Amino acid sequence: MESSSISERFQQFQAQLRDRWSNVEDFEMCDADIVVVPSISVDQRELLKIEGFFHYEERLLFSLIRLRNPRTRLVFVTSQPLHPSIIDYYLQLLPGIPFSHARDRLLLLSAYDSSLKTLSQKILDRPRLLERIRQAVNPNRAYMICYNSTAMERDLSVQLGIPLYALDPDLLMWGTKSGSRQIFAEAGVPHPDGSPLMWTEKDLAVAIAQLWERQPELQRVVVKLNEGFSGEGNALFDLRPLRAYQPGAASHAERVTKIYDRFSALEFESKAETWENYGNRISELGAIAEAFVEGENKLSPSVQGRITPDGEVEILSTHDQILGGPSKQIYLGCRFPADDAYRLTIQDLSLKVGRCLAEKGALERFGVDFIAVVQPNTGEWEFHAIEINLRKGGTTHPFMTLKFLTNGRYDLSSGAFYSQQGRAKYYMATDNLQKPQYQGLLPNDLMDIIAHHQLHFDTSTETGTVFHLMGCLSEFGKLGLTSIGNSPQQAEDIYRRVVKAIDDETKPDKLEHSLSMHWNSRY
Repeated sequence: MESSSISERFQQFQAQLRDRWSNVEDFEMCDADIVVVPSISVDQRELLKIEGFFHYEERLLFSLIRLRNPRTRLVFVTSQPLHPSIIDYYLQLLPGIPFSHARDRLLLLSAYDSSLKTLSQKILDRPRLLERIRQAVNPNRAYMICYNSTAMERDLSVQLGIPLYALDPDLLMWGTKSGSRQIFAEAGVPHPDGSPLMWTEKDLAVAIAQLWERQPELQRVVVKLNEGFSGEGNALFDLRPLRAYQPGAASHAERVTKIYDRFSALEFESKAETWENYGNRISELGAIAEAFVEGENKLSPSVQGRITPDGEVEILSTHDQILGGPSKQIYLGCRFPADDAYRLTIQDLSLKVGRCLAEKGALERFGVDFIAVVQPNTGEWEFHAIEINLRKGGTTHPFMTLKFLTNGRYDLSSGAFYSQQGRAKYYMATDNLQKPQYQGLLPNDLMDIIAHHQLHFDTSTETGTVFHLMGCLSEFGKLGLTSIGNSPQQAEDIYRRVVKAIDDETKPDKLEHSLSMHWNSRY
């Protein structure tokens, strides 16, 4: 099928989505057949920097909680089959719904393909799998959701004959590093000084030199691959060793030459990255240079929003991100909500971003990452927007898990989330609870630990922990979790208790006793 024809059919399906949205009060909770394709359709070589990325398809398993609506059916497609106990775990979370009833409305399909192709491409390559998905849903009430939207997801939507509740891939540029900077400028949102998109190492050196010349006191510069993922495509260029070539002490040409010669000393956020590889990626993906925001008291909040099919902009949540890596640019986890000293301010800034995106035709999820730094002279917070994500991100599944489990609401006036009983809810979440001693734990082993230490989410109190990325555990010793409490401190206490329990259970001298205890408790 020609690309123009695919685009036309895609737009027709998206119009159907707008019609459905206007006819229901809560689209996400209405009766529907939902096809979940958790394909992480980004540059696969960038994904390889993340340990266990193959299992990140599991992050969308929070969608199974939608089955609490007894008239919703769900098709969940993965590259490889999921462990049965992982599916059982999520279905047991559903309040008031018999397990068997939910399981009958869930169809799990797999491409049985562990290659580096994206999941969407794997599905498109398998006509019989496509046909099974088509036959499983009613096209008059079905739609598809995904992790991020590219031409492959658009093609898949058209092949299935159902709308895609996600961004039109023609608008993807607004979620790149360079596109984000353009949106911030148009929306009047403060952001660090930086460069346009560069495609060669020499041009990047020129851009860094010009940035330094505009800001002679600049100490460090962030270099970002235009389509980097989760901070793994970022690198830090330290200007301090080049003070002999600072503005006023050397010519522009000399400065550019010295910067270019020092690229091999870039400090990469990814442990496995090298300049040889990174330099080649610049010509493939493009890169920008941006002033690094210094500060003693510095935090990394983010805002998650949504643009509805009728063009309305909604704020869903705010978070304080937990970052790691050499210069704290890699996403590890988050706390909800963001600090009350500034959460309403970053909400307002993100609404400006969302409205600008909506004018360009963007749809569904968007996230805005900030740097918040206290000014030493005034003690006031200063904000710098640094990135837009037009996809589901690390803060999506914790918040949606909370929303679907409690059926609560986000209050824009306070930036707080309230359960149906009017109780404020908080959480601490991570995708990166990773320790060598966790390697070898099977999903069933984790279930034993959860049960023995009573770490599970309690639907009666709406507190406890919900786990994800369980498929990462055995090979990589890596786990995700969202710990929900009725106060920030309770959420953190629950989180710490989970970590301590798993640490204790994976001590070498604990293993034999634990296995015996868990076996005897079962039989």
